[in-house]
Amino acid sequence: EVQLVESGGGLVQAGGSLRLSCSASGFAFDDYAIGWFRQAPGKEREGVSCISISDGSTYYADAVKGRFTISSDNAKNTVYLEMNSLKPEDTAVYYCAADPDLAVVTAAVFVKDYGMDYWGKGTLVTVSY
Repeated sequence: EVQLVESGGGLVQAGGSLRLSCSASGFAFDDYAIGWFRQAPGKEREGVSCISISDGSTYYADAVKGRFTISSDNAKNTVYLEMNSLKPEDTAVYYCAADPDLAVVTAAVFVKDYGMDYWGKGTLVTVSY
C-alpha cells in the first residue's frame, strides 16, 4: 500500500521555525520526486518546493526561497521541509506528493498539477502574530 504521511505541523510564533516530515512507503522512493504544497483557508493550493530524490536537485517557490529548505533522507524514505523565519501568511495545511517524473512535480509546484501519483493527507501549520 502506498502511503505518504506528513508530520511536524503545529502552532508557532512569527519568526519561529518548524520542520515537516514526509514519510513514504509502498513505492520506489529513490525513483521519485517529492513536492511540498500548501493550502491556506479560502485559498487555492500552491506549490512550495520539490526535490528529485535521485540527484538531489531542489526547487523553491519565490514565496519561501531563502527561508525554507527541502532535503531527503533516502535511508529513511523521508523528505523534510525545514521552515525558518515563519510568517503568518505561511499558515496552511501542508501536503507532500510524489511522482516518478520530476517534470510533473516541478510543473505542479510552479504551474499546475497535471496529476501527481500520490498525495499525503496533510499537516496543519499555524503561525501566530
